[in-house]
Amino acid sequence: MSPPTPQQERLAHAPVVLRGGRWWLDGGVDSVPASDPAFTAVLDDFALSIAAADQAVADLLIRQDEASCIDPGGRR
Repeated sequence: MSPPTPQQERLAHAPVVLRGGRWWLDGGVDSVPASDPAFTAVLDDFALSIAAADQAVADLLIRQDEASCIDPGGRR
């Protein structure tokens, strides 16, 4: 599976960062590349799941805003 599209992104408050399509374990002072294919595949899947969840929440917020514009009284 290919890595998520952002070229540099911290993963959900975790000590891992995606830089240039490669995962790095970030210890604060120094970073070490993650080289285990099974581990990086799990990171890829997790990052994609988080991105999908973020998009779903954004879509819900948009629909909620659209609904409140249609019915300003808040009735549903």
